[in-house]
Amino acid sequence: MTHSVAREPQRRNSRSNRARILATARQELGRNPDVTLEEIARASGVVRRTLFGHFPGRAALLEALAEEASEALRAVLAVAARPEDPAERALAHFVYSIWPVGDRYRLLLALAQRDLGIERVADILAPARDEVTAILARGQRTGVFHTQLPPAVLSAGLEGMHIALLEEVNTGALEDDGTRTAVATLVAAGVPEGRARAVVDDVLSAAGVGQGAGAEAGAGTKD
Repeated sequence: MTHSVAREPQRRNSRSNRARILATARQELGRNPDVTLEEIARASGVVRRTLFGHFPGRAALLEALAEEASEALRAVLAVAARPEDPAERALAHFVYSIWPVGDRYRLLLALAQRDLGIERVADILAPARDEVTAILARGQRTGVFHTQLPPAVLSAGLEGMHIALLEEVNTGALEDDGTRTAVATLVAAGVPEGRARAVVDDVLSAAGVGQGAGAEAGAGTKD
């Protein structure tokens, strides 16, 4: 009994170290994809041996980040999909819901070619991409979204815009909680700006977030 009780703080400390290392790795890799494991350990406040005890190498660390991102995306998809809503509302709700895990999404794409592999990243992101493509196809059928591009191509374009906006937030050039991006996404999909703002306000109000998308979306970037 005493031995078991003594081990519990050690296990808690180990879990805490692992979580801190992963959080630091997300941040540092977002800044510099070439950051070393030693630099990540230093930034995490742990010794190199502790980091390697959890992650034997760079591949193991990146795979853990990939799995963490996959879990976060699955959790969002479980609550973000709204097949019964009109397409414009469904798209606004999805974009706003997924924004909090956008940094993980962005990191996956940044590491896709060199580290994780395009196929591994594509597998992780497939459910989110499929959901957006389905919403866009539904909106095109009902005349809500423009039909200048096929749904899958439009989805890829919107994804690229989201990644670019996340980068701007990361550099401090833009402040957004997902509201502005939701409005911009609807506009890019073919919804008139005034209508897009009203839809996002309505979605946020229904979610208990409060209104104000119109004012926020019309505001400028940081001075």
